[in-house]
Amino acid sequence: MEDKDNTMNELNQDSVAGENELEKDNIDSEVIDDTMEDSDDEILEEVEETSEGEVKKSFFKKDKKEKKDKKDLKIEELNDRLIRTMAEFDNFRKRSEKEKSQMFEIGARDIIEKVLPVIDNFERGLGTITEEEKENAFAQGIEKIYKQLVTSLTEAGLKTIDAVGQEFNPNFHNAVMHAEDPELGENIVAEEFQKGYMYKDTVVRHSMVKVVN
Repeated sequence: MEDKDNTMNELNQDSVAGENELEKDNIDSEVIDDTMEDSDDEILEEVEETSEGEVKKSFFKKDKKEKKDKKDLKIEELNDRLIRTMAEFDNFRKRSEKEKSQMFEIGARDIIEKVLPVIDNFERGLGTITEEEKENAFAQGIEKIYKQLVTSLTEAGLKTIDAVGQEFNPNFHNAVMHAEDPELGENIVAEEFQKGYMYKDTVVRHSMVKVVN
Protein backbone atom coordinates (compact mmCIF):
# COMPACT_ATOMS: atom_id res chain seq x y z
CA MET A 1 0.00 0.00 0.00
CA GLU A 2 2.83 2.32 0.85
CA ASP A 3 4.56 1.41 -2.38
CA LYS A 4 1.44 2.33 -4.32
CA ASP A 5 1.21 5.70 -2.59
CA ASN A 6 4.83 6.42 -3.29
CA THR A 7 4.33 5.55 -6.91
CA MET A 8 1.33 7.90 -7.15
CA ASN A 9 3.30 10.73 -5.53
CA GLU A 10 6.15 10.25 -7.97
CA LEU A 11 3.71 10.35 -10.92
CA ASN A 12 2.11 13.52 -9.58
CA GLN A 13 5.52 15.15 -9.11
CA ASP A 14 6.57 14.18 -12.63
CA SER A 15 3.30 15.58 -13.99
CA VAL A 16 3.78 18.84 -12.14
CA ALA A 17 7.39 19.08 -13.32
CA GLY A 18 6.27 18.44 -16.87
CA GLU A 19 3.64 21.14 -16.65
CA ASN A 20 6.23 23.57 -15.19
CA GLU A 21 8.66 22.82 -17.99
CA LEU A 22 5.91 23.25 -20.59
CA GLU A 23 4.88 26.55 -19.05
CA LYS A 24 8.52 27.63 -18.97
CA ASP A 25 8.88 26.72 -22.63
CA ASN A 26 5.80 28.78 -23.48
CA ILE A 27 7.16 31.76 -21.53
CA ASP A 28 10.55 31.46 -23.26
CA SER A 29 8.81 31.25 -26.62
CA GLU A 30 6.80 34.41 -25.90
CA VAL A 31 9.94 36.24 -24.74
CA ILE A 32 11.76 35.22 -27.91
CA ASP A 33 8.80 36.29 -30.05
CA ASP A 34 8.61 39.64 -28.25
CA THR A 35 12.37 40.09 -28.57
CA MET A 36 12.24 39.36 -32.32
CA GLU A 37 9.29 41.66 -32.76
CA ASP A 38 11.16 44.42 -30.89
CA SER A 39 14.28 43.73 -32.95
CA ASP A 40 12.29 43.85 -36.18
CA ASP A 41 10.69 47.10 -35.10
CA GLU A 42 14.09 48.57 -34.20
CA ILE A 43 15.58 47.47 -37.52
CA LEU A 44 12.60 48.95 -39.39
CA GLU A 45 12.93 52.17 -37.42
CA GLU A 46 16.66 52.28 -38.14
CA VAL A 47 15.97 51.71 -41.84
CA GLU A 48 13.34 54.42 -41.79
CA GLU A 49 15.66 56.78 -39.92
CA THR A 50 18.52 55.99 -42.31
CA SER A 51 16.31 56.52 -45.33
CA GLU A 52 14.90 59.72 -43.88
CA GLY A 53 18.43 60.89 -43.00
CA GLU A 54 19.59 60.23 -46.56
CA VAL A 55 16.59 62.11 -47.91
CA LYS A 56 17.25 65.05 -45.59
CA LYS A 57 20.96 64.97 -46.41
CA SER A 58 20.20 64.90 -50.13
CA PHE A 59 17.66 67.68 -49.69
CA PHE A 60 20.05 69.89 -47.74
CA LYS A 61 22.81 69.19 -50.24
CA LYS A 62 20.51 70.18 -53.09
CA ASP A 63 19.31 73.22 -51.19
CA LYS A 64 22.91 74.20 -50.45
CA LYS A 65 23.79 73.79 -54.10
CA GLU A 66 20.85 75.94 -55.14
CA LYS A 67 21.85 78.58 -52.60
CA LYS A 68 25.42 78.44 -53.88
CA ASP A 69 24.24 78.83 -57.45
CA LYS A 70 22.07 81.81 -56.49
CA LYS A 71 25.02 83.29 -54.60
CA ASP A 72 27.31 82.90 -57.62
CA LEU A 73 24.69 84.44 -59.90
CA LYS A 74 24.30 87.37 -57.51
CA ILE A 75 28.08 87.86 -57.41
CA GLU A 76 28.27 87.80 -61.21
CA GLU A 77 25.40 90.27 -61.44
CA LEU A 78 27.02 92.67 -58.97
CA ASN A 79 30.40 92.30 -60.66
CA ASP A 80 28.88 93.05 -64.07
CA ARG A 81 27.03 96.04 -62.62
CA LEU A 82 30.27 97.32 -61.07
CA ILE A 83 32.16 96.99 -64.36
CA ARG A 84 29.39 98.84 -66.21
CA THR A 85 29.32 101.58 -63.58
CA MET A 86 33.10 102.02 -63.75
CA ALA A 87 32.98 102.17 -67.56
CA GLU A 88 30.18 104.74 -67.48
CA PHE A 89 32.09 106.80 -64.90
CA ASP A 90 35.25 106.66 -67.03
CA ASN A 91 33.30 107.79 -70.10
CA PHE A 92 31.69 110.56 -68.04
CA ARG A 93 35.11 111.69 -66.77
CA LYS A 94 36.58 111.76 -70.29
CA ARG A 95 33.53 113.56 -71.65
CA SER A 96 33.68 116.10 -68.80
CA GLU A 97 37.38 116.74 -69.39
CA LYS A 98 36.78 117.18 -73.11
CA GLU A 99 33.87 119.56 -72.51
CA LYS A 100 35.93 121.45 -69.95
CA SER A 101 38.82 121.78 -72.41
CA GLN A 102 36.45 122.91 -75.17
CA MET A 103 34.83 125.47 -72.89
CA PHE A 104 38.27 126.77 -71.89
CA GLU A 105 39.31 127.08 -75.54
CA ILE A 106 36.07 128.83 -76.43
CA GLY A 107 36.51 131.27 -73.54
CA ALA A 108 40.17 131.89 -74.42
CA ARG A 109 39.27 132.45 -78.09
CA ASP A 110 36.61 134.96 -77.14
CA ILE A 111 39.10 136.88 -75.00
CA ILE A 112 41.73 136.81 -77.75
CA GLU A 113 39.20 138.14 -80.28
CA LYS A 114 38.60 141.09 -77.97
CA VAL A 115 42.34 141.66 -77.45
CA LEU A 116 43.27 141.56 -81.16
CA PRO A 117 41.98 145.11 -81.88
CA VAL A 118 44.25 146.36 -79.07
CA ILE A 119 47.23 144.69 -80.77
CA ASP A 120 46.18 146.26 -84.08
CA ASN A 121 46.14 149.71 -82.45
CA PHE A 122 49.58 149.13 -80.93
CA GLU A 123 50.95 148.20 -84.37
CA ARG A 124 49.33 151.21 -86.05
CA GLY A 125 50.68 153.56 -83.39
CA LEU A 126 54.19 152.09 -83.57
CA GLY A 127 54.02 152.29 -87.38
CA THR A 128 53.61 156.07 -87.26
CA ILE A 129 56.70 156.64 -85.10
CA THR A 130 59.69 158.01 -86.99
CA GLU A 131 63.25 156.77 -86.58
CA GLU A 132 64.12 159.75 -84.42
CA GLU A 133 61.09 159.27 -82.16
CA LYS A 134 61.97 155.61 -81.59
CA GLU A 135 64.81 156.77 -79.32
CA ASN A 136 62.23 158.50 -77.14
CA ALA A 137 61.61 156.82 -73.77
CA PHE A 138 57.83 156.97 -74.27
CA ALA A 139 58.04 155.23 -77.66
CA GLN A 140 60.35 152.58 -76.25
CA GLY A 141 57.95 151.99 -73.34
CA ILE A 142 55.02 151.53 -75.75
CA GLU A 143 57.03 149.09 -77.85
CA LYS A 144 58.01 147.06 -74.78
CA ILE A 145 54.37 146.84 -73.66
CA TYR A 146 53.37 145.68 -77.14
CA LYS A 147 56.05 142.99 -77.23
CA GLN A 148 55.12 141.80 -73.73
CA LEU A 149 51.46 141.48 -74.74
CA VAL A 150 52.28 139.55 -77.92
CA THR A 151 54.68 137.24 -76.04
CA SER A 152 52.04 136.43 -73.40
CA LEU A 153 49.43 135.62 -76.05
CA THR A 154 51.93 133.53 -78.01
CA GLU A 155 52.74 131.47 -74.92
CA ALA A 156 49.01 130.96 -74.42
CA GLY A 157 48.72 129.44 -77.92
CA LEU A 158 48.22 132.41 -80.22
CA LYS A 159 50.14 132.49 -83.52
CA THR A 160 50.04 134.60 -86.67
CA ILE A 161 48.96 133.25 -90.06
CA ASP A 162 51.56 133.43 -92.82
CA ALA A 163 50.17 135.36 -95.75
CA VAL A 164 52.49 137.36 -98.01
CA GLY A 165 54.13 135.13 -100.64
CA GLN A 166 51.90 132.16 -99.72
CA GLU A 167 49.32 130.52 -101.95
CA PHE A 168 45.86 131.81 -101.25
CA ASN A 169 43.93 129.52 -98.92
CA PRO A 170 40.32 130.45 -98.11
CA ASN A 171 40.61 128.59 -94.80
CA PHE A 172 43.17 131.16 -93.61
CA HIS A 173 42.93 134.15 -95.95
CA ASN A 174 40.20 136.61 -96.78
CA ALA A 175 40.76 138.12 -100.21
CA VAL A 176 39.49 141.74 -100.32
CA MET A 177 41.46 142.82 -103.38
CA HIS A 178 42.85 141.29 -106.56
CA ALA A 179 45.80 142.43 -108.65
CA GLU A 180 47.90 141.54 -111.69
CA ASP A 181 51.55 140.66 -111.13
CA PRO A 182 53.26 138.23 -113.55
CA GLU A 183 56.30 137.98 -111.31
CA LEU A 184 54.40 136.51 -108.34
CA GLY A 185 52.34 134.02 -110.28
CA GLU A 186 48.66 133.17 -110.05
CA ASN A 187 46.72 132.83 -106.80
CA ILE A 188 49.54 134.17 -104.62
CA VAL A 189 49.05 136.61 -101.74
CA ALA A 190 50.73 139.89 -102.73
CA GLU A 191 49.92 142.08 -99.75
CA GLU A 192 48.45 141.78 -96.24
CA PHE A 193 46.16 144.51 -94.91
CA GLN A 194 45.37 142.94 -91.55
CA LYS A 195 47.11 140.13 -89.75
CA GLY A 196 45.32 136.87 -89.23
CA TYR A 197 45.65 134.81 -86.06
CA MET A 198 45.08 131.25 -84.91
CA TYR A 199 44.50 130.01 -81.40
CA LYS A 200 46.04 126.53 -81.32
CA ASP A 201 44.38 124.82 -84.33
CA THR A 202 41.42 127.17 -84.70
CA VAL A 203 41.34 130.31 -86.84
CA VAL A 204 40.45 133.29 -84.69
CA ARG A 205 40.68 135.83 -87.50
CA HIS A 206 41.40 135.40 -91.19
CA SER A 207 44.16 137.42 -92.82
CA MET A 208 42.86 140.29 -94.92
CA VAL A 209 44.90 140.12 -98.13
CA LYS A 210 45.35 141.10 -101.79
CA VAL A 211 45.63 138.17 -104.17
CA VAL A 212 47.27 138.03 -107.60
CA ASN A 213 45.03 136.58 -110.32
